[in-house]
Amino acid sequence: MAAVLCTHTDAASEMSDPPAGESKSRPVGGTEYSWCRAAPGGTGTTVLGLLLSKPPDLPNLQSTLHSLQNLHPILLSKIHYDPYRRDFSFLNPPSPPLHLQILDLTATARAIASHPDADDPSVSDFHKILEHEINITTWLDPNHPSYSDTDVMFASVYTISDGQWGVFLRLHTAVCDRTAATALLRELLAAASGENEGGEFEIGDHGEIGLGIEDLIPNGKANKPLWARGLDMLGYSLNSFRLANLEFKDANSPRFSQMIRLKMNSDTTEKLLAGCKLRGIKVCGALAAAGLIATRCSKDLPPYHKEKYGVVTLNDCRSLLNPPLTTHHLGFYHSAILNTHDLSAEDTLWDVAKRCYFAFSNAKDNNKHFSDMSDLNFLMCKAIENPGLTPSSSMRTALISVFEDPIFEAFSPAQEHLGLHDYIGCASAHGVGPSIAFFDMIRDGQLDCACVYPFPLFSRDQMNQIVYQMKKILVGAIEVVEG
Repeated sequence: MAAVLCTHTDAASEMSDPPAGESKSRPVGGTEYSWCRAAPGGTGTTVLGLLLSKPPDLPNLQSTLHSLQNLHPILLSKIHYDPYRRDFSFLNPPSPPLHLQILDLTATARAIASHPDADDPSVSDFHKILEHEINITTWLDPNHPSYSDTDVMFASVYTISDGQWGVFLRLHTAVCDRTAATALLRELLAAASGENEGGEFEIGDHGEIGLGIEDLIPNGKANKPLWARGLDMLGYSLNSFRLANLEFKDANSPRFSQMIRLKMNSDTTEKLLAGCKLRGIKVCGALAAAGLIATRCSKDLPPYHKEKYGVVTLNDCRSLLNPPLTTHHLGFYHSAILNTHDLSAEDTLWDVAKRCYFAFSNAKDNNKHFSDMSDLNFLMCKAIENPGLTPSSSMRTALISVFEDPIFEAFSPAQEHLGLHDYIGCASAHGVGPSIAFFDMIRDGQLDCACVYPFPLFSRDQMNQIVYQMKKILVGAIEVVEG
């Protein structure tokens, strides 16, 4: 059965608390608003999954989560929707409880049995539970078209077997981008293992709900003449009709997010990173290029035939803001740059990788990560409102999304202390978004990339083929002897 462990946060916190019964709140920013619109449709649920070989200390885990909420008050927030103003805000009522949901073997087995691939032995139970968590419609009220003061963070513990447990945090992407999720994971591991017994975390929020990214962009960086904004909006709109994609398998059935992992050993990863460094690019360019080429290879096209694909590159803007933020400022502080690329059968990995990376880098040098932010947010919301404007109402805005920089993680004593066997961090993408969203990590020198896609718009077999082909393309390119 499932149980709930519920306690209230410490009222004796040193933070300045509002008077009893009074709530703190702030309106969401433009980017946060887009995520609030997207999450009910299936894009914008961030999940951190930890696979443990030791039973978690539940009271300690509960206490740790409360400590992290006190350190990062945005994690105490609820998403509030004002139907009259048709706008959202972060509502932070005093001392709300966090519920730690605990599922025993029977309840966990029911969750696994509900998975579309419940009988597929090639998909681990941990993997199935992660997909179960990422598809829970947390922020959708069936009796209301939007939200109903729902928490932004949930925590669950699954008993997978007599020797395996899964700990999952489910967060609204508006308050937790990939950088924030990584910081949260590190703080959680350090606190739960006793490495921070003195409570000395590197804190960026200063006990407050931080401002949205739009309020922190340096003066002049987001400026764009009205005529230029109009031309860019027209260009984005027209290009969207010309973009090619993967073959849609089922464009009519309800959609869910599924995930496949692309992994490389340390030797191959080292060669990939060296190949990127040699060419003055980052690994995001190589991943995007491999995805584009693998997609084209999946189609029976004449060699000379070119297709145009869209690539969205996400970059963490914290260090570029005014004032600069640290990685421990929780919230959504990424921006996106959309570029299109024409591909034929003659294109090679490194040529496409350089085109992908330098197109992004040049756009960033021209401040398009700031100046185009409102344009892309607007178009994202328009796609949500009018899915028919996208091919087969698929709501696909690009073929691929990648992050400018991977997350680097190394083994720590905290992981051994907790019996941490595996962990995955990714976000849902079956509403508006790309066909494949890459969440890459270099873990102990090895590439581990979570590839999220909408099912059944695309099938798991289809994506397995794409990921297999991507790895083959990458390995083939880095094994070529340099002349």
